[in-house]
Amino acid sequence: MSRALLVIDVQREYFDGAFPIRHPVGHLGAILNVMDAAQKAKMPTVVVRHHQPDPESPVFRKGSAMWELHGEVESRPRDALIDKQLPGSFTNTRLDEFLKERHVDTVCIAVYMTQVCCDTTAREAFHRGYKVEFLRDATGTLDVANKAGSVTAEQLHEAILVAQQMFISDVVDNTTWLGRLG
Repeated sequence: MSRALLVIDVQREYFDGAFPIRHPVGHLGAILNVMDAAQKAKMPTVVVRHHQPDPESPVFRKGSAMWELHGEVESRPRDALIDKQLPGSFTNTRLDEFLKERHVDTVCIAVYMTQVCCDTTAREAFHRGYKVEFLRDATGTLDVANKAGSVTAEQLHEAILVAQQMFISDVVDNTTWLGRLG
C-alpha cells in the first residue's frame, strides 16, 4: 500500500475568519500529529489551499490574510501545495497526476470542512480508484444553519463520517491510522 496524506484547507479563515471550526475539539493537534508522522514515514504530503474565483470575495480571497495557511501547517514540510477553487481537491488541479507519478493507491483525508471539501475530495478519490482513509479526529466542521434547516457541528460531522464509511472511505481516528504506518 502506498499512501499520501491530503491536508485540505487548513487556512486562517477557519480559525480567525468567517468559519471557525468548532468540532471535534483538538482537531488542530490531530492534524499536526498526522503531518509529523507522515513526514517521519516519508509519506507524500499534499497541502491543498482554497480560494474563491471572485477576486472581491469576502471569504477565501486569494492573497488575503484569511486565505493564508495556518502558521503551524505552513511551517511543516510538504511535497506539494495545490491551489483549488472548488470543493474537490482533484477538480481542475494536478493532484491526480502528482499521486499517480508516485504510485499512490491510498489517500488519507484530513482537515476542513468535513461535509464540503473533505467529503467531496474523498468521493473524487474513490471515483478515481483510490482507497480512501478518512480521519475522524483530524477533520472538522462548525454549526450550520440555512434555509434548509440547521444542524450542530457534532451532528453534521457524525453524519458525514457514517455516510463515508458506508461505501467510500475507511473512517478511522488518527491513533489507528498512525498504527498502520508502522
